[in-house]
Amino acid sequence: MLPAVDTDEQWDAVVDDEAVMRPGAEDLCRRLGLGGAPLVRFTEGSQPVYAVGDELVLKLFPGAAARDGVAEGRVLSYVQGRLPVATPRVREFGPYENGWQYVLMSRLPGQNLARSWRRVPRADRERIVTEVGEALGVLHSLDTGPVSDVLGPGDWGAFLDRRRAGTVAQQRGHGLPDAWLEQIPDFLASVALPGSPEPSLLHTEVMQQHFLVDPDGWRLTGLFDFEPAMIGDRAYDFVGVGLFVTRGDAALLTRLATAYGRSFAPRELLAYTLLHVYSNLPWYMRELGVPAHGTLDALAERWFGTVATP
Repeated sequence: MLPAVDTDEQWDAVVDDEAVMRPGAEDLCRRLGLGGAPLVRFTEGSQPVYAVGDELVLKLFPGAAARDGVAEGRVLSYVQGRLPVATPRVREFGPYENGWQYVLMSRLPGQNLARSWRRVPRADRERIVTEVGEALGVLHSLDTGPVSDVLGPGDWGAFLDRRRAGTVAQQRGHGLPDAWLEQIPDFLASVALPGSPEPSLLHTEVMQQHFLVDPDGWRLTGLFDFEPAMIGDRAYDFVGVGLFVTRGDAALLTRLATAYGRSFAPRELLAYTLLHVYSNLPWYMRELGVPAHGTLDALAERWFGTVATP
């Protein structure tokens, strides 16, 4: 029912077309014994995702992203019950047709943290970031062996070299001004990042958008979206933490790092920000602002600085 999608152009042509996507989702649900269950498509996310009734979620991956579907199914199955925050419970995952993959999983309760954040009192924000830090600490302590066959990048040092080679062009493509672009090569050369770190299971997009909370007491109720998971240096996960969880709030980042068990140098985290697969510095600048002193060092302190403790 779903057409082969192996290129970005093919993906752009079908991803938002419910006349194409919905019949495929309905057919797959019938094959999974869920025929007739109401389907409601979620508006967020890079992949088509449907609520199947009140308790299940169906996520679809085209052939061009089939490896992501396999990775999400495997990682979710592995972390289930191992973290102090709930993750979706996998009911089934596997191939559909024409190269498509699917993951059928449980639906987590709660409201999206990003949409709720402005209503969360300060004391509850502090508790939430503590819970995030504790969850990350456990995630990064898990044995990576059971998922090493489906997660990249393999050689972390080679991955960083590839990212360094394309960083300036990537940021230029996003519209970063020359005054910032010119600083990137020397800044990256000055930050020593491990080529062979102790391997950690990384979520890679630790953002408010991927956490759920119960507004009655503001407790975390879920963490989802493991499709871009990787194995690598644990500091890489703190890019999303600083930009999209604590959002440049030094006190909150300090609290989260304390719960996690260690902190990272601001320059290290900004280096990983520049090297991140989805890095978009102009967007982050619009979201978090920039220091009056327009240097990458100042930017590192602005976004990833912590509060000195006795």
